[in-house]
Amino acid sequence: MDYTLLQEYWWLLISILGAALVFLLFVQGAQSMFLQHMTDTQREKMVEAVAHRWELTFTTLVVFGGAFFASFPLFYSTSFGGAYWVWMLILFGFVVQAVSYKYRSAEGNLLGRKTYDTLLFLNGILAPVLLGGAVSTFFFGSDFTVSKGLIVEDGGIISSWGAWHGLEVLTDWRVVAFGVMVLFLTRVLANLWYINQVDDEETRTWNRRQLLINAPVFVVLFLAIVVTLLLADGYQTVGEHQFEIVPRKYFHNLFGSLITLAFFLIGTVQVLYGIVMSLIKSTFTRGIWSAGIGTVMVVMSLFWIAGYFNTPYYPSYADISSSLTIYNSSSSEFTLYVMSIVSLFIPVVIAYISWVWYKFTKK
Repeated sequence: MDYTLLQEYWWLLISILGAALVFLLFVQGAQSMFLQHMTDTQREKMVEAVAHRWELTFTTLVVFGGAFFASFPLFYSTSFGGAYWVWMLILFGFVVQAVSYKYRSAEGNLLGRKTYDTLLFLNGILAPVLLGGAVSTFFFGSDFTVSKGLIVEDGGIISSWGAWHGLEVLTDWRVVAFGVMVLFLTRVLANLWYINQVDDEETRTWNRRQLLINAPVFVVLFLAIVVTLLLADGYQTVGEHQFEIVPRKYFHNLFGSLITLAFFLIGTVQVLYGIVMSLIKSTFTRGIWSAGIGTVMVVMSLFWIAGYFNTPYYPSYADISSSLTIYNSSSSEFTLYVMSIVSLFIPVVIAYISWVWYKFTKK
């Protein structure tokens, strides 16, 4: 396997991990509903149905970040080192989440269950919005400049950012809309999860009513983002650090690859099928699996149009030549080769996660 294939292979793995992470964010979607009007019994059943799955979400986030660090270290040092406010808020939210689940029902809880439910609610809102916004910068870009000379000149700093260190992307309505879309996707997946997992007709009815609200908002935002993305200009690689602006770049990426287009369209249909069937058929409870598989397929296709087809996956609107591609930001050939051998154990990890998931479900 040559260097180029290794780089493309690792972007494929990154896309799989990113897609799995977005699906597992249904736990955050569930948390965003903890403060809504429902009986205490319903709330406890819903909390119990997701109580331990946040650990799998957090584990996937850590593995996703670690894989990015190992395979594309220039992205890691640029984004995680420069846009640190965004990533610190995300990580802080997950720490608060862990504490809240541990102590919300503990004896001698001085803060009260409502306080911890409020913290879980905040994590349920912020994590999908911030992670969704972070992913959207793969298309809409960020305000950074990369210079390897800065490593020597400025004591190890490889990139320079604006004063807001990544938070400036929240002034871009497309980034905000993308993040809110991910939030409502997680709420839709949470509704479908509860319909499948909670054996209580009152709770299922409550979630179907919520699905009737969350699903239209998600679909409208999804269509708006897709249209905006397909009409947007993008960067085309013409040299290692040379790029040109191409009109409707992502449209050409999507429709120029049969596999990518098939994943996107089939995944979209799968998500819609899970939603529609859950709404029109009261006995249908398997919508989470259709929508979950569809979510993974769509997110993977989005990663592909962001990183393949001579496209920089991390464009810079401050300095076009600083944009990062899977070729100019990756680890060395030897490092990628060794990690590729290690990656052969990924099916073992997937089997372990599946087993843990099964044991949680059977509790």
